[in-house]
Amino acid sequence: MHLKNLSVINYKNIGQTDLDFSAKFNCFIGNNGMGKTNILDTIYYLSFCKSYFSSSDKQNVKHDEAFFMLQGAYDRNGEEEVLYCGYKSGQKKKFKRDDKEYQKLSEHIGLFPLVIISPSDQNLIQGGSEARRKFMDGVISQYNKAFLQDLIAYNRTLLQRNQLLKQFASERYFDEETLIIYDQQLIHYGTRIYESRASFIDTFLPIFQQHYQFICKGQEQVDLVYKSSMHHTPYEQLLKESRQKDLAMGYTTMGPHKDDLELKLGDYLMKKIGSQGQNKSFLISLKFAQFDFMKHLSQATPILVLDDIFDKLDAQRVEQIIDLVSKDDFGQIFISDTNREHIDQIFHRKGAEYKIFQLNQGEVSEIDPKA
Repeated sequence: MHLKNLSVINYKNIGQTDLDFSAKFNCFIGNNGMGKTNILDTIYYLSFCKSYFSSSDKQNVKHDEAFFMLQGAYDRNGEEEVLYCGYKSGQKKKFKRDDKEYQKLSEHIGLFPLVIISPSDQNLIQGGSEARRKFMDGVISQYNKAFLQDLIAYNRTLLQRNQLLKQFASERYFDEETLIIYDQQLIHYGTRIYESRASFIDTFLPIFQQHYQFICKGQEQVDLVYKSSMHHTPYEQLLKESRQKDLAMGYTTMGPHKDDLELKLGDYLMKKIGSQGQNKSFLISLKFAQFDFMKHLSQATPILVLDDIFDKLDAQRVEQIIDLVSKDDFGQIFISDTNREHIDQIFHRKGAEYKIFQLNQGEVSEIDPKA
């Protein structure tokens, strides 16, 4: 699977552009703030029905414009499929596959697999547990539709239970029968979510460690530790034991929505002792492991999006990453960088098909790779 061409209108600082891509390497170069990340975000958007960097579609509309439009034509096993997204301020966005609009956007997730590596991923290490739960859940959701539905149902039930707990506190009454109904739903969905996450980490960990060992040439040891109160105690028991605390706090204090993933360098948390280079190597290894994991489970090789990944890496780590992405294991790759030297290194070694695009104030132009 690969993205053949892309049309963009009014997305962030991109006014209007139509691009034809290589089935292998596509490189976006330009100074910071010129729109490289924004064009990569449009490719992510077509796979996930949302931006990787913005929480609201209003934030994605170009300044002084009222709408944005994205359209991508993909080659899937020799057949063309077209994805379309249109959003206008104040209206519900439309997302279509071959002119057929989705009733539920969740139906689209996983059909056009993609893995992105970006400087914003630093939040996985330095941020709170929510970012790391989203990473686990995002990977699992791309290959396990049942898990995604469990997650949606759990979050909906959790919101309703929390609203009920707040209502108990404000109106000073208690309805145990209604609370038990929500508890039963949380137990059902929450237990399945926990089991899916635990199984995923067991399979994912050795793949991740192998990639990190390659990048650091075996000089460092890393680990991923799934932290959950459900490891030794069934969720039903946890909810019973925490009921009085939940009533006092006005929200649900126990469950998979509180789980975390410890990212470790040796015996210590990466965020405590990791250098900038080690942090970035850790994140790149996570995402390359995600790529391998998805490729194994999916019928299509994921698209790989590399946003400014060479910054803050020493020469040895850059060389290892260049060697890795130059292998035939990968399908279509999109790369952004301010330094064209890295791009030239990759293609000097590989001699693969590629295209280079220059970004300047949201304007995109294809340039001769030999220039």
